[in-house]
Parts: sequence; C-alpha cells; structure tokens
Amino acid sequence: MGLTIIGASLWGAFAIYFGDSDNGITQTAVALLFLLCGLATLISMGFQRWRLRVLAAYAILFGTIMTWWVLIAPSNERQWQPDVAKLAYATFDGDKVTVYNIRNFAYRSEFEYQPAYYSKTYDLNKLEGIDLIAVYWMGPAIAHTILSFDFGGNEHLAVSIEARKERNEGYSTIKGFFRQFELIYIVADERDVIGLRTNYRKDPPEDVYLYRLHGPLQNGRRLFLEYMRKINALNVEPEFYNTLLDNCTTVIWLNTRINPEHLPFSWKILLSGYLPEYLYESRRLDSRLPFYALQQQAHINSRAHAADQASDFSTRIRAPMR
Repeated sequence: MGLTIIGASLWGAFAIYFGDSDNGITQTAVALLFLLCGLATLISMGFQRWRLRVLAAYAILFGTIMTWWVLIAPSNERQWQPDVAKLAYATFDGDKVTVYNIRNFAYRSEFEYQPAYYSKTYDLNKLEGIDLIAVYWMGPAIAHTILSFDFGGNEHLAVSIEARKERNEGYSTIKGFFRQFELIYIVADERDVIGLRTNYRKDPPEDVYLYRLHGPLQNGRRLFLEYMRKINALNVEPEFYNTLLDNCTTVIWLNTRINPEHLPFSWKILLSGYLPEYLYESRRLDSRLPFYALQQQAHINSRAHAADQASDFSTRIRAPMR
C-alpha cells in the first residue's frame, strides 16, 4: 500500500505540474501540495485510528486528478514549431494516392532551414518495397525509427512518427508520459528527414542505418494505405503521443497489424534500438549475412554526407546496397 501511494503521488504531481500543455507557479504549488497529501497519507498508515479516513480522502483526491487528466483533449490548434506546423493528408483514386504537404526543407543547420512542401501522386502498383531507417543517438537500446516507401528509382516517401512540439518547447521523455505532445506523422522527402539526422544534427550526432524489409508487396501496399488513412484521421481527431505506448516504433507495429503476417509483439519493440535485430531474427531482413555485417552495410552516414543536397539523394545513400 505504501508503494502504491508513493507511485500515485509521484504520478499525480507530474500530471498536475505539466497540466494541459502548460505549467506555471499555481500548478507547481498544487503539485507540491498533492505530494504533501501523499506524505500525510503515508504517515497516517502508522495510526490505525486515522488510516481508513485518510486513505478514503486520498483516494477521492487522486480520483479527481485522474478524471481531470483523462479529460485533457489533444488539439491541432496550437502554436506549433515550424517543422511540424503542417499536417500531411492524402486523397485516393483507385490505385493512385495523392499525398499533400510532403515536407522538403532545405537545411543550413538543425534549426536553420527554408520551409518547403510539395504534393505528389503515387501509384500503388509501382511500390517496390519498404525500408526501415533506425536512428541512434544515446546507445544501442533506443532508436528513432522511420519507414520509407520505395516507388522505384529515386521515388521514396519517408514517414516519421514523432511528438508534435509547440513553439519554444523541447522534447522530454518524462513529459511524453503526461499528454504533453500530440502525435504527428511527418511525411517527407528523404533528403529532408534522413539528411537532417545524418548531416545537420550535431548535439548529439546521430548514426543512421537503412535496412530493406522483406515481405510480400501486397503487405507493403496495405501498410501504405493504412498509414495514409491514419494520417487523414489525425487531421480530424488528433491523438496524444506517449513515450512508451504511442511512439515512433510502437505505432509502426500497430499499423502493421493490418497485415495477417504481422510480427508478434516483443520487448525489442519497446526498446526500439533492438528492432532491426528482432526483424533479422524473424527473417524480415536480409539473412545472407551475419547481423553485425548487415548492420555495418546499413550505416549510411558517410553516403548521406557525400550526397548532401543532391537531387538523387535517395539513390546515392543506397548505392552500395543494390
């Protein structure tokens, strides 16, 4: 019971402190007050006369906070950072899908860029495969994962599932547990979403790996359509990002359930840095090489640096892999 009270008090204090995408002196004071209530409840556990009364009062208080927190609603109407200001959307005409607001920024540095977007029509019959991009910056266990759909030649459409941040807001793993970020599918040119990570992020630098996924093309087409439907749905009904349950990798797995042959859930999906290894073990990557050799071949930073702003960026970062 004591551990439960400690956990509930910490969770409630963070929920109050972060609030509805904002915090201030009042919220901080209320969060501290709730922690004191939790401490008082812990102390009351040693007094049989007061124990049940204080526990009942604490349960009511915690239930009130939980109800308020659950009722916090996501929104598309905030002052967004420029790189996540526009939501992509798609229209459908038979096997052809037109995607709008494809991001294609020109970067001078991580935070200096010229915004640009374009629209393009993709023929599902031309889909040749899907690549997984894994981005590491803090050790082997955690990676940001991106899917890129290959429509032949230099035609690749990358989709990065991220936390949508407001102006002057930084990413925080802890905040990601408390309904502080909306979920966004950034649909982008690879020269933007991959080049940003290989060529312009320096603090810390990021290592990027590109793997070709193995599987039936019809599964890839279903997955692409599921992505587009989800992107359209988020334009109408926004959702919250969650550090553990609704992040760049778990949402990919949720989307792949559209296919009957989807992978079963694994702890290597939660520890996303091990996702490529899990895919290799499940024969969803090229198994002709040992995994360590495949991983070395998949590292694209040097190729991306050489390609930089080249119009055939996508082709050049894959050249040794063909």
